[in-house]
Amino acid sequence: MNRVIIDLPRLRHNLSEIAGWMDKHGSSWTVVTKVLCGHTDTIRALQMLGVRSIGDSRLENITHIERVGPDMETWYLRVPDLSSIEDVIRYTDVSLNSELEVINELDEEAGRQNKTHRIIIMIELGDLREGILPGTLMDFYERVFMLDNIEVLGIGANLGCLAGAVPTVDQFMQLILYRELLELKFKRKLFMISGGSSSVLPLILDGSLPTPINHFRIGEAIFLGTDLINGGTLSGLRDDAIVLEAEIAEIKEKGLTPPGETGTKTPFESGNDSPDAPRGQRGHRALVSVGQLDTDINGLAPLNPDYEIAGASSDILVVNVGDNPRNLKVGDSIKFKLNYSALLRLMSSRYIDKEIRPSLSEFERMLSSETLANLSPVLEEYDKE
Repeated sequence: MNRVIIDLPRLRHNLSEIAGWMDKHGSSWTVVTKVLCGHTDTIRALQMLGVRSIGDSRLENITHIERVGPDMETWYLRVPDLSSIEDVIRYTDVSLNSELEVINELDEEAGRQNKTHRIIIMIELGDLREGILPGTLMDFYERVFMLDNIEVLGIGANLGCLAGAVPTVDQFMQLILYRELLELKFKRKLFMISGGSSSVLPLILDGSLPTPINHFRIGEAIFLGTDLINGGTLSGLRDDAIVLEAEIAEIKEKGLTPPGETGTKTPFESGNDSPDAPRGQRGHRALVSVGQLDTDINGLAPLNPDYEIAGASSDILVVNVGDNPRNLKVGDSIKFKLNYSALLRLMSSRYIDKEIRPSLSEFERMLSSETLANLSPVLEEYDKE
């Protein structure tokens, strides 16, 4: 069986660590669940852990959130298009916006549904994704804050999501200045500066992020522990809260390089087989039944550092396991750490099972009995697997 394993105690550890960073900074935050693709068991676990604000970029996923936790605050994280206006108002509390025409339509639809819809005005600061140009901000805000059914929570920006621009303190100081100018001109308080994603966490950890940046939208660091600026894993977080477990369909000792001439172009290029490896060198090669159809193979890394991905086709992944000291056999499994791209494709694949550990009922018992107050025994037990 091939499955994504979502380890709830490890997920809780990352969530608790980041919550501590947010508290120290004096900020609120929204848990971004895009990568879960609406997986209701994990969303339910997040609710059990006290999460009350969740953001997603798919309205279908947000309907799952609504069913699991109707009391949760829901953020729509993809700028709304005109065809989705009705559902944005129906299913979400807050949305990120940068188009006046869209906001006008949101206002009219909110009136029809007898609601007040809250928005963040997104400002372009260098990532070249969504956001109005700073020079248009005053006129834009003046038009928006006159609307009857729209409440502007504040301003925000996305950095490090598309163009790879590294967030800087200067960019955040610009956001602070824009808020001060808006409040000064319109005599109206803006309570929130939504500063961005997991890419901003290193600035919080080194104490360089200005405190007026008081809201964050965090996803990848919770689920994968990723340090998006420096690489590797953020200090104090786990990178194995979610892993892929793939079943071995074949394992045999074979040569590590093709015996004949190579050069035929394959549909997929991945792995570490090298034509420079010595001819005749042999090792055990395990085939697991996961391929490019299921995930981004380049985003996988075997948990066992002695294993190496050799390559993949659409349906099969080949792993060099050396002399096979663990005596792996057909039916056993190999576990892989994931990057965001690999996890996203796995969670959206209908071919891969998703499993939380422990079960929700067991997890609830653990929480109610406070056995998670000290995570070490629990994590040690999982590490033995």
